[in-house]
Amino acid sequence: MSIEIDILNGDASWQRAEPLLRAVWSPQVMQNKSWADIKWAHADLRVLLDAPDDGGLACHVGIYFRTIAWNGHKVHVGGIGGVSTREDCRGRGYASLALDAAVHTIRANDAVKFAILFCEPHNFAFYQARGWHPFDGEVTCEQPAGTIRFEAMAPFVNDIVRAPRQGKIDLCGLPW
Repeated sequence: MSIEIDILNGDASWQRAEPLLRAVWSPQVMQNKSWADIKWAHADLRVLLDAPDDGGLACHVGIYFRTIAWNGHKVHVGGIGGVSTREDCRGRGYASLALDAAVHTIRANDAVKFAILFCEPHNFAFYQARGWHPFDGEVTCEQPAGTIRFEAMAPFVNDIVRAPRQGKIDLCGLPW
């Protein structure tokens, strides 16, 4: 049994990822999310992991690259977002495999200084067990109405060259 992992262009792979993301983040699920009305960035790349038993898409991780401002200094970062696993495929380690592939891809970009993701409290332990650290600071981002303080989810960072733990981050665009 083999697991197929593809890392594809974000826009070109949207058609393949969309059914999984719409199933995981259905209208019924989204109605209870504090971040349901947030406008999100589109992934630059996507990690897509197929289930070995049926070959269907089991897991998705979006990868984002952007120059942000950290404490007023421009820094190139990698981002992780849209981590989603098909309900019948959960608990098999697929999200860990896809996340590892995404972090490896981000680390391969020599300009990236650190990676950042945003998550809900029930996922804190998952990300911390995989080397992510809470960022205790202020995060701002763009939304259609203008710049907002992003508090819908907690920021976590993965150290690459820099190890930010506090301060101010301006995402200089939509969140991921």
